Amino acid sequence: MAKEKGRKLIAQNKKARHDYHILDTYEAGLVLTGTEVKSLRQGRASLVDGFVQMDGNEAWLYNVHVPEYSQGTWTNHSARRKRKLLLHRAEIDKLESKSGETGHTIVPLALYFKDGRAKVEIALARGKKEYDKRQTLREKQDRREAERVMSAVRRQQRA
Repeated sequence: MAKEKGRKLIAQNKKARHDYHILDTYEAGLVLTGTEVKSLRQGRASLVDGFVQMDGNEAWLYNVHVPEYSQGTWTNHSARRKRKLLLHRAEIDKLESKSGETGHTIVPLALYFKDGRAKVEIALARGKKEYDKRQTLREKQDRREAERVMSAVRRQQRA
């Protein structure tokens, strides 16, 4: 059997980038059971309500929904159980100190397979205020509008 290569995206948390200012990102491994891996290989997961919490010098991922494996038996996992994250000690210490500051949290951004191993991209983030969210949306619309105008001008020049 050939080894898997590259990155295969399973789930993404687009809402996190809308709700938070992303300060720093990390890649972490996950401690999973067999049925969780099989369910993830089917491309089924949701990061929407997920968050990371430090507990006893360990990082834990909470509220990530990995549905039960359809062919699983009594060994099946619970869908929203907490999962241990695999990080280096220095990364855990840094995340623990930074997340203790007011307004900072750790959120999952993406869940994927990298060279056959399940990984999660987590981010140290600070919550956005409502006006920040509106400003980000306005900038995105302005950028899209400018790209439309530029492409229209390019089309006219070619014709």
